[in-house]
Amino acid sequence: MNIAKLAIAALALSAAPAFAAPGDVEVGATVYGPQGEPVGKIVSVANGQAVLDTGKHKVPLGVDMYGKGETGPTITVTKVQLDTMVDQQMAAANAKRDAALIPGATVMTADGAALGTVAEVDGDQIVIDRPDDAGKVNLLREYFAATDAGVTARLTMAQIEEALAAQGTAGAAADAS
Repeated sequence: MNIAKLAIAALALSAAPAFAAPGDVEVGATVYGPQGEPVGKIVSVANGQAVLDTGKHKVPLGVDMYGKGETGPTITVTKVQLDTMVDQQMAAANAKRDAALIPGATVMTADGAALGTVAEVDGDQIVIDRPDDAGKVNLLREYFAATDAGVTARLTMAQIEEALAAQGTAGAAADAS
């Protein structure tokens, strides 16, 4: 979703109407497009961001990007345009990720810890060799992103360790039965 902010921000600001009052951009408000058609509903507002749910995507936009219309908050793109922009950006991000997920690639966690190196890519299953004989971890492709620094797992080391511990407990319980 963070990727979507840049292109949407550029497009939304290109023809911004009068800004909505802060009370207009609130959870539950329906947001309308340039011809007055519904684009989606605001599902959360925090830290200057309002997340707009189009029914297909949840898109964070700065509250200052919403205009004020007769029926409520507005943006300068239609639902189809917004969903298409997000789809295109997600496809580009996924292509970049897939190109980076190759055997030998170094993988970091979301909190900056070294997770290991890609050992195997089998469809959507990515096997990571962990350092110091810590074993292997198998994660789905969707849990990875390519960044300027390389491949990053979208999980913290604590989340991975917790999942491995739970898996070990479940495996031990299954072995005992």
